[in-house]
Amino acid sequence: QVQLVESGGGLVQAGGSLRLSCAASRRPFSPTGMAWFRQAPGKERDFVGIRTSSGRTVYADSVKGRFTISGDNAKNTVYLQMNSLKPEDTAVYHCAATNRVVLTTTPNEYDYWGQGTQVTVSS
Repeated sequence: QVQLVESGGGLVQAGGSLRLSCAASRRPFSPTGMAWFRQAPGKERDFVGIRTSSGRTVYADSVKGRFTISGDNAKNTVYLQMNSLKPEDTAVYHCAATNRVVLTTTPNEYDYWGQGTQVTVSS
């Protein structure tokens, strides 16, 4: 069983930056895509972005231009660089991995999940 472990969350002021990391416990581990989701209190889990195994990235409109996903295949690690943070970015951020052939933004189509890391943006 693969475990995904996130790190890098914390408290930051609006306009600031954070970088989250997600490391997979098993090597080799070759999902078709590794994604980030976020969930604010009382809300559904929302898609943030995905990096496919080919390196293609897709982002939600709400974070486009501010967030960047990158990866280190040798380390089985994916990163989420978050710039120009806003209070509405406050949430628990989860990384997830999927083996689906077709790129998906639906949480139910992801096979592995991390425990999440809290990101809080103060105004």
